[in-house]
Amino acid sequence: MPDVARILRPVADVALPTRRLDAWILDVDGVLLASPHERAWREALHGIADPARLTTAMYQACVAGRSRLDGAVAALTALGVLDVGRIGPAYAAAKQRRLEEIFAMEGVVAFPDALRLVRRLRAAGWPIAAASSSRNAESMMRTVALDPGGTLFDAFSVIVCGRNLSHGKPDPEIFLLAAAELGVDRTRCIVVEDAPAGIAAALAGGMATLGVARVDDADGLRAAGAERVVASLDEVIIPKRATSTTHRPAA
Repeated sequence: MPDVARILRPVADVALPTRRLDAWILDVDGVLLASPHERAWREALHGIADPARLTTAMYQACVAGRSRLDGAVAALTALGVLDVGRIGPAYAAAKQRRLEEIFAMEGVVAFPDALRLVRRLRAAGWPIAAASSSRNAESMMRTVALDPGGTLFDAFSVIVCGRNLSHGKPDPEIFLLAAAELGVDRTRCIVVEDAPAGIAAALAGGMATLGVARVDDADGLRAAGAERVVASLDEVIIPKRATSTTHRPAA
């Protein structure tokens, strides 16, 4: 089981824990897919608040990674909207309708570096899980071709997306479930996330963390506790997965 410190190049001044890894857990929206969630949340604000006020920075801090209703309430609260208990569910529903419209018209695009990472992980023999709060993640992943005859959805050992969980991120429930379904110790998983809420959830679960700064938000990911932050997943070193618990990678 390779040491986590040997997997990530030192692109952030944060010490990594000394641990071994057995599996990878990847968030979907913002890590694997450039999905239209942020756009849908913004456009659904018409008639509630000025859509332009929901900036990318606010979206990353308040909405990204959270469940639909939690994200709606957090965004409305940050925007100073009153009566969020009543408006929140309606806003969440409007966002979902708009997301489905955009997806039907335009589809979804995968990040090329994410597809390369998935291929490298599979080639090296790593168990991988996709974990997302979004109930749309599975259908979107099924539209992305990865290998001849296969899709991005097919590439994962475990898919934990859109489940009816008791708690959303930053609670670690989704990642703990992914580790359990992978059959690995949670402390031997590394989570790849693009959102502060996701980083916080992984840390709360005792997992190693890798932040990917898709929108020039490395500082926010580090502030959330990400142990390493990269601008591209091509920066990540993928060793072959060890089959012996006594294996240590060569220096």
